Amino acid sequence: MTEVEFHVNVSDRVQYACRLLRKASRKGVRVAVTGSFSTLNELDRHLWSFEAEEFLPHVRVPCAGVGNSGQRRSPVWLVDDASLGLELAVLVNLGDELAAGFEGYKRLIEVVSDDDAERDAGRQRWKQYLARGYLPRKHEVAS
Repeated sequence: MTEVEFHVNVSDRVQYACRLLRKASRKGVRVAVTGSFSTLNELDRHLWSFEAEEFLPHVRVPCAGVGNSGQRRSPVWLVDDASLGLELAVLVNLGDELAAGFEGYKRLIEVVSDDDAERDAGRQRWKQYLARGYLPRKHEVAS
């Protein structure tokens, strides 16, 4: 069963995701990230520039099939549809709804900002996981 974690009270979901992805990459963990089209575009831009001395390799996977083997080896996949990254162990959800296909991952990290609307959406997802038999863990992010 997928291990579900909520990282809550994040001031900036995209910046937080960059740090989370850097940490995972340094540990050799490959991660898929899903969210809205605009959020993934913003994350893509930030991954090119958030660290002045370091580049975090990533690939945008907007539809089925990642191109060449170099892309397949990328440590970070930005996926419009969570089912496109099932060969990876971890899924990070930056969206406001359950990621369809999350069950195929070993671990799911829900990133919830301190924005009231996003917090409410996060609470709804928490309830949906509980209703499906998952026991999410909460990680309070220090501000």
